[in-house]
Amino acid sequence: MKITTLEIPDLLILEPTIYDDARGYFFESYKAESLDNAGYNINFIQDNQAKSTRGVLRGLHLQTGEYAQTKLIRALHGEILDVAVDLRKNSPTYGRSYSIILSATNRKQLLIPKGFAHGYAVLSANAEVFYKVDAPYAPRFESGILYNDPTLNIDWLLHPNEIILSSKDALLPYFNEL
Repeated sequence: MKITTLEIPDLLILEPTIYDDARGYFFESYKAESLDNAGYNINFIQDNQAKSTRGVLRGLHLQTGEYAQTKLIRALHGEILDVAVDLRKNSPTYGRSYSIILSATNRKQLLIPKGFAHGYAVLSANAEVFYKVDAPYAPRFESGILYNDPTLNIDWLLHPNEIILSSKDALLPYFNEL
């Protein structure tokens, strides 16, 4: 597995080694040893999966305190724009965002550590997203940032009229209100 570090510390791209032949393909989608060898010892405790149609935007979400989550995100079907925003107060990249297209075709994964907000937008007709977390969902520790925050200025690669939000996500605060 190839692990790529990014300009934002602790944010990683994971790319599996694909073994293709006439029968199809095989790859290890997750291997704890690979992350351990890169200095990231993460105890994932839960897997989540979501299916959405084009234009659905989920996020920007985070959990705080003892329920802050590290996430490992990938697209099983379709294509998404995955976004992480650094909210670690002492980070040199505080307030910066990073975007990547994750798809069933490129098989890339994004590791998002604790202290980041996360969201994704579905770019294909539909997509299935799978992600691991290292802490359980805890509604009392849930927070987020409005997807179209002008300070963050994230290009979601969708026309504004295409964006489909949950009522909860439409009410998230702006970055400067956190």
